[in-house]
Amino acid sequence: MPIELLMPALSPTMEEGTLAKWLVKEGDTVSAGDLLAEIETDKATMEFEAVDEGILGKILVEEGTEGVKVNTPIALIGEEGEDFSAPAGDASKKDKDDEGDGSSDAASGGGADAGAPAKGYGRGDTEASESSSGPAPAASKNADGARIFASPLARRIAADKGLDLSQIKGSGPRGRIVKADVEGASAAPKAETSAAKTEAPKAAAASGGGAMPTGPSAEQVLKMYEGRDYEEVKLNGMRKTVAARLTEAKQTIPHFYLRRDIQLDALLKFRSQLNKQLEGRGVKLSVNDFVIKACALALQQVPDANAVWAGDRIIKLTPSDVAVAVAVDGGLFTPVLKDSDTKSLSALSSEMKDLAGRARDGKLQPHEYVGGSFAISNLGMMGIENFDAVINPPHGAILAVGAGVKKPVVGDDGELTVATVMSTTLSVDHRVIDGALGAELLAAIKENLENPMVMLA
Repeated sequence: MPIELLMPALSPTMEEGTLAKWLVKEGDTVSAGDLLAEIETDKATMEFEAVDEGILGKILVEEGTEGVKVNTPIALIGEEGEDFSAPAGDASKKDKDDEGDGSSDAASGGGADAGAPAKGYGRGDTEASESSSGPAPAASKNADGARIFASPLARRIAADKGLDLSQIKGSGPRGRIVKADVEGASAAPKAETSAAKTEAPKAAAASGGGAMPTGPSAEQVLKMYEGRDYEEVKLNGMRKTVAARLTEAKQTIPHFYLRRDIQLDALLKFRSQLNKQLEGRGVKLSVNDFVIKACALALQQVPDANAVWAGDRIIKLTPSDVAVAVAVDGGLFTPVLKDSDTKSLSALSSEMKDLAGRARDGKLQPHEYVGGSFAISNLGMMGIENFDAVINPPHGAILAVGAGVKKPVVGDDGELTVATVMSTTLSVDHRVIDGALGAELLAAIKENLENPMVMLA
């Protein structure tokens, strides 16, 4: 029977994408590793590759189609001579339950993040045969409202046996529940199942679920400007994602803000000395490199602030994984410099330049911009003296960095002098970090930047 290739989730945040280009045509024979299509996600264009062989019998979604939802069938693949005129789910077939272990999977998203369950048709993602009668039940959710990843056949067997999928540990790729996991499982008492269902709304309420107010519709806005000259700018996937996530952030995260001025004269002098010594290696440190290192060390000095919000709990990270906002055409990326506390300034500088360059070229992989507990947004290089940044969930905080400006200051001896002062604002998620803890974190960042040699100790 033909097998459906589904629109894959090529990043943890992807809900839909654009099928930019088919790299094969109907009737072509494909083998493992062959590139099937190019798919534009909210962040980049990525390749969708085959992991098994077969005939691409029918293309269901034409190239150039936008807004294709994850898990939407995009093509049919099978063996030579098969009937591809009907959708795979409607084709006549005999019982092949024993083959439903994912061994005949046809394709996977080659660029999918290894840490996130792939939602497209991939190895272990959709089982090759789902011949039990009736359609597979809808995807289940756990007590936190998060989707439980299980194959259609596993969901159907679980429904027939009265199993609660949230109580079953998946053995498939990325923890996906497959046929073997549910065949030997026994149904849990109904009281547990109903309890799980009643907990889901509570968890959703605790995490800020529910309808949020929205602004005027597109039609309402267009009416306001009738008779005026204007140009409509079509939103790309990245801009849609930025709009959705930042709206979510401001509506659901209880922000508060802490501000401190940081004197940079010692840092600028030390940076100049280091850059002279590093000329032969082709390394030139920026102030931003020092800011990254200072924040990474501060997260180690104040470990309770190295944390993220996870719906109904706080997750404290051990390493300092620092994200840095990078402006690109049509939006922004926040690539993550992992283990920043253990890396030298020159290593951080080289890695940041590489990540920023590939971000602007749209070549970052999901694992390079997902994660982190803390972010930095630096507009000082653009002349902005101070601003408030929006937290990128699930991060616990973000540091807004302004320009270094010559200002009159009162020295330790009480005399008036001139210093290079940089304004910083720490935006904090009050669910994760309280005021005193946030103040302690910002004080540690200030101390590190004003005494830069200590960061090398």
